[in-house]
Amino acid sequence: MSTAPRRAVPRRAVPRRAAPRRTAARSRPALLLPVLLAAAALALPVGCAAPGELRDHGAVAPVTPSPARVPLWPSAPTAPSPTPLEPTGSRSPEPAPQPVPDLAVPGQDVTAVDVRALVTKDPGVTQDERRVLEPCPGCELRAPEYRDLTGDGRPELLLAVVLADTVVLHVYTASADRLLPIHRVTLLKEFGAETVGTDLWLYEPTGSFRTGRLYRWDGVRLALADQKVEGIGPTPEPEPTPSAAEKPTVERPPGTGPTATSGGGTGVGPVKPSTPSRPSGAPPSAGAGSDAAVGKQPQPQPNPARPAAPSATPTAVPLPETKP
Repeated sequence: MSTAPRRAVPRRAVPRRAAPRRTAARSRPALLLPVLLAAAALALPVGCAAPGELRDHGAVAPVTPSPARVPLWPSAPTAPSPTPLEPTGSRSPEPAPQPVPDLAVPGQDVTAVDVRALVTKDPGVTQDERRVLEPCPGCELRAPEYRDLTGDGRPELLLAVVLADTVVLHVYTASADRLLPIHRVTLLKEFGAETVGTDLWLYEPTGSFRTGRLYRWDGVRLALADQKVEGIGPTPEPEPTPSAAEKPTVERPPGTGPTATSGGGTGVGPVKPSTPSRPSGAPPSAGAGSDAAVGKQPQPQPNPARPAAPSATPTAVPLPETKP
């Protein structure tokens, strides 16, 4: 057997497949990295700041002062400016209200209070107001109203004493078993009043305006909290009654006015129509033949009641006929 070595057959080189390019995919994280780093840098001081740490937010905006009133033509005479309402704390302290003596409120029920006894015993009610307890012309003690004005859930007593020209309003509240006066005001007789929640509004007409005042509980009494003026239009005036000299006279046409009658009274006499004109050449009528023959104008028949009214148009006079 032959032991000759075999020739190695060379292998064919297989070309390798080119790997896909990843340049675009690798460049995207590179672009997002600066953005993420910037966001982390902004969030780091906020998240890591200690509570109460002093920070600098930049320059403060300048504060603009409120504009002041600058009058025009200050030397010219003008009406005085309205006095603004003073805050409650700046007013001089008033004495605290004292309970009405010798008047008890059992169970803090103000609806059981005798208003006539209240008018008699309250030192804040004047002698002029106490006249409503007696026969007094123009005076009246209105029925009391009950509204919660202090916010404690219990009603207060509102009493209106009507005098000849004014009205005095009293407001009372129950304190323990006593009655405490918390408001008194004098109003015009045409005043209006209403409550909005625990607020008391009083209105007074002054010409073509209406003044509204708001009273509110301040813990001690009803204090003035607001005031407004509203226009209600001009007040209507009564129409004047025309006098006898100003009454218009009615002119009547001739022949239609009142005339004297035979009975001594007045009446409207009949109007006699005018005599119609007769055309030339026509024979005279039977009643006026003799007058036409001699050339006389026919005479109207006399009316015993009144003379005939003249005609508005001139009447033609017939001429006498001439015979050949």
